[in-house]
Amino acid sequence: MQTTNLAIRKRIVTLFLFFILGFLGLMGRMFWVQIVRGAELSEKALENRMRDVPVKAKRGVVYDRNGRELAISVSADSVYANPAEVRKSGRAEEIAHTLAQILGLEEENVYQRITKVSGFEWIKRQVDFKTSAQLKKLDLPGIGLVEESRRFYPKKSLACHVLGISSIDNIGLEGVDRQYNDIIGGIPGRIVIEHDAVGREIPEATHRYIPPTDGASVVLTIDETIQYIVERELDRVWEARKPKGAIAVVMDPRTGEVLAMANRPCFDPNDYKQYPEVNRRNLAIWYAYEPGSTMKIVTAAAGLEEGVVRPNSRFFCPGSIKVGKETISCSQGRAHGAQTFVEVVEHSCNVGFVSLGLELGLDKYYQYLNAFGFGQKTGIDLPGEAKGILVPRTRAKQIDLATMAMGQANAVTPIQLLTAVSTVANDGVMMKPHLLKEVLDADGKVVKRVEPEPVRQVISKATARELALILEGVVQNGTGQNAYIEGYRVAGKTGTAQKISPSGGYLPNEYVASFVGFAPANNPRLACIVVIDAPQGYPYYGGTVAAPVFREIMRDSLRYLEVPLQGVPKVEKGETKETVSVPDVVNLTLDDALTIIKRQGLEVQVEGSGDLIWSQAPRAYSKVKKGTKVIVYLSEVNQQAGEEEVTVPDLQGKSMREVARILAKIGLHMEPQGYGLAAKQNPAPGAVVKSGSVVVVEFGPAP
Repeated sequence: MQTTNLAIRKRIVTLFLFFILGFLGLMGRMFWVQIVRGAELSEKALENRMRDVPVKAKRGVVYDRNGRELAISVSADSVYANPAEVRKSGRAEEIAHTLAQILGLEEENVYQRITKVSGFEWIKRQVDFKTSAQLKKLDLPGIGLVEESRRFYPKKSLACHVLGISSIDNIGLEGVDRQYNDIIGGIPGRIVIEHDAVGREIPEATHRYIPPTDGASVVLTIDETIQYIVERELDRVWEARKPKGAIAVVMDPRTGEVLAMANRPCFDPNDYKQYPEVNRRNLAIWYAYEPGSTMKIVTAAAGLEEGVVRPNSRFFCPGSIKVGKETISCSQGRAHGAQTFVEVVEHSCNVGFVSLGLELGLDKYYQYLNAFGFGQKTGIDLPGEAKGILVPRTRAKQIDLATMAMGQANAVTPIQLLTAVSTVANDGVMMKPHLLKEVLDADGKVVKRVEPEPVRQVISKATARELALILEGVVQNGTGQNAYIEGYRVAGKTGTAQKISPSGGYLPNEYVASFVGFAPANNPRLACIVVIDAPQGYPYYGGTVAAPVFREIMRDSLRYLEVPLQGVPKVEKGETKETVSVPDVVNLTLDDALTIIKRQGLEVQVEGSGDLIWSQAPRAYSKVKKGTKVIVYLSEVNQQAGEEEVTVPDLQGKSMREVARILAKIGLHMEPQGYGLAAKQNPAPGAVVKSGSVVVVEFGPAP
C-alpha cells in the first residue's frame, strides 16, 4: 500500500513539473511575442490590414529671371485597383473589359493586374479629365482614382536642354529638374485605409491622409526673351545649312549667369518619348570638339600676360612653318608677309600663333590651359558636363604645342570656351557659370540667393583690356567682320576646325564652324558662343556660318537689354528706314573706300590726290540717308611708310588699338594719354610731317 501511494505521489509530482514547464514555456512565448517582438508584429498586423495609396508632391515651378513660368506642375488623376475587392465582387472579367475599353489597354493585361495577389496595383497613370470623370461615374468595385501631379512645360521646346525632363513618378531625370530634384521635388504623401482580413474596407475604421509637401520653386538666370532670340537664330541656321548639330550660349561675363543655352536638334519635354534619345543631349556642356582658331584667344592671352609678345611685335608669315619634320600652313597656304601681332590675330595667322606658342614653351602653355579651366569641368549646375580632352603634359611634344597654340590637338566644350573668353571680357577674372538664381518658398519669398562666384584671376586687367581691343580688330578688320554690329563695339574670334575621324586623323569634308566674342568690347554686357557642327555646303568657315548667327543674337539681345549705342546717334522719331551708317574709311586706299561707301548706297566726293584717305566727312558711324555724299580727303604726298613725309590722319573716335595700327602703317609713332577713344591729337588731321614723327593722342571715355 505504501509503495502504491509513493508511485502515485511521483506521478503527481512529475505531472506538476510538466505543468510548470509548460506554463513557463507559454509565459516565455508570450513574453517573446508581446515584449520582445511586440512592436514588430504590431507593425506587421497594421500593414496587413492597411492599404497605402501614394500621393506624389507637386514639383516646384521653374521661372526665368523675370518671373515667367518655364516649367509647372498640373493635376491629373491616376487609376489604381485593390485586387482583393475586385475578386470579391465576382465581376473581374467585366471590370477588365470596361477598363480596357476606356483606357485603351489590352484586356488580358488589365485582368492580370486587377486579380493579382497584392494590396495595390496601378492600372494607368495620369489620365485626362474626360476619362477620369467617366470612371468616377461608373464607380467600379475595387477601382479607385488618386490625384497626382505631372510636369508641364508651357513653352514646349524652349530651353528644353536646360529644363530637362521628369518621370511619371515625379522624379527629375535630366537638366535643372534633375540637378535640383531635392529642392523642386518635395516630399510625397499617402492615403492610408484600413481593411479586414478578406480585403474589405472597414467602415468607421482608420482612414488617414498624410499630405505631401510640395517642392520649392526656383528662379533661373535664363532670360526667356534672349533664349527665344537664340533659338530663333539656331532654327534659321539649322534649316539653311542642315548641320549635324548647332549650339549657342549667352552669358553675362561679369557674373557667370547663363542667360540662354540652346542646342539643335531639340525636343518637347512634354512628350519626350516621341523623340530620339540623342535629341536630349545638352551639347553645350557635353560636346567636346577641337575649337580651331577660337582657341587662339588663349594663346594670345598667355603671350601678352607673359610679355612674350606686344601688340606691335613684328612677325613674318611666308605661308607655312616647319616644326620638326612637320610643316604647318596658314589657311589655304596664304602668305601674310610682314605683320604686327595685332594683324596676326586679325588674319588668324597660323604661322604667327605657332611661333608664339613655341616661344611660350610647354610648361607656360599648360599653365594657362589649366588656369583658363580646360581639361576640367566648369562646375555649371547641370548634370552630364564633360571635362574636354587635353594632350597629357607628360606626352606632349613640340609639334603638339604648335598645334595646340593654333587650336588643334585639344578638345574643349562650348561652355568651357565661353567661360574662358568671358574671363577676358571680365578684366581677367574667371566667374563660375551658373543657372540657379534664387529658391522661393510656398509664399514666393526668397529663401536662397546664389551670388556670383569668382574662381580666380587668370590674367591681369591690363592684359585683358589690351586683348579685348585686339579682338575688336578681328571684327573691324579681320576674319570676324560678319559679326560686326552697327552701333556696338564687338570683340571676338572665328574658328574653323576639321572634325576628328572615329578611325583617327581628320574627316576630309566635315568642319566645325564657330564664333565666340563679347560686346560692347569696352564694357562687356554679354558674351556668346556659336558652334555649328558639320554645316552643309560652301563656305563652311566660322566667319561665314557662325559669325552671322552671333551677330543676330547679340544685336537683338543688346537692344532688348537697352544697352546704349556707341559711335552712332540714336535714331530720331520720324527718321526713315532708308538711313544707313557711314563706314570708317580712314587710312584705306581710294579703291577700297569707294567700294565700301557705294555698297552702303552712298555717293562719294574725292578731295586731294594720293593713295590713302586721311579724313572723311561725315564722320564714321554717322547716320545719314541713302544717297548722301561722303567726302574723302586724300594725302597730297605719298603716305607709304619709309617715305620722307606723310599726312597725319584723322584719329578722333578711334580706339587705342586702331590708332596704333593706323599710325604704324604709315610710319608714325603714337604717344597715348588716357584711356578710351581718341578725343584730341597733335599734330592735327591733315598736317604733313616727316616719317617717324610722334603723334600725341589724348583718349577719353566713349561719348
